[in-house]
Amino acid sequence: MIRIKDGFKGERSLVIPKMIVDYMEQDCICKKMHITDIGFYPRARYHFRDRQEPINQCVLIYCVEGAGWYQIGTNRYVISPGQFFILPAYKPHSYGADPDNPWSIYWLHFKGEMADDFAAGMEVPHMIAPSTDSRIQQRIEMFEEMFYTLKAGYSVENLRYAQSILYHYLGTLLYINEFRQAGSGHRLGVQLDACQQAIHYMKEHIEQHITLVDLAKYTGYSPNHFATLFKKSIGHAPLSYFNLLKMQAAAQMLDSTQMKINQISGKLGYEDTGYFTRLFTKIMGSSPTTYRATSKG
Repeated sequence: MIRIKDGFKGERSLVIPKMIVDYMEQDCICKKMHITDIGFYPRARYHFRDRQEPINQCVLIYCVEGAGWYQIGTNRYVISPGQFFILPAYKPHSYGADPDNPWSIYWLHFKGEMADDFAAGMEVPHMIAPSTDSRIQQRIEMFEEMFYTLKAGYSVENLRYAQSILYHYLGTLLYINEFRQAGSGHRLGVQLDACQQAIHYMKEHIEQHITLVDLAKYTGYSPNHFATLFKKSIGHAPLSYFNLLKMQAAAQMLDSTQMKINQISGKLGYEDTGYFTRLFTKIMGSSPTTYRATSKG
């Protein structure tokens, strides 16, 4: 049976049963590296772990919103959006969410013969800064694919496929420049205009809160000038268009996953599920529940 933990509003997490972990440790493919726990915590207020008794897994945490901290040995670090770190196995550590601005994090535990090689040098914070060639959402889609592959069951095929994605996922973090360059070949020599840059920025921050000032700063214009330029070119105010993109992403999740509505709301940065539902209904013409029922019927 698949065990799904509960604790934070809108959270999703899986703990792989020991019997399955024991199997992976013997499997010719999975023993090289495999996931033992995986999840997403939105706005995880009071999230805290203190492991003075070391565990035999590496721990990856990728913060997409809010703030948090972690300590390993005598070194303590503050984490902000876009940063990730990997805690090595067999070292005491602690970490937690900022009490006033709690983090939203993707996280996973992994182990195996090659785990230490992938974790080496990653125990300090690393930044994934958005740019015109960044592929942040593609990385998040990989994470979701690992999660839902394991959530679907523990067949040999599912286990091996999830672990294969894990290699690619970690590679996108360890070799960020190469990952970006590999995906930007079709854009070489093409300069994105300010509105295209802003839309790319929105898509890379689809799960976060952004402001008109953030968009203007990113594109190099004053807020008023950028808002006028965007409205004239795209036909929507910048933040209205951002909401359209968020609702489009919500609709895709309603179509393709079994995520609960409060989980989708939390994943897209809406703490108030009621507000998310009203916004979705206004933009899409039906409530999330009705949309899911009719789109699959």
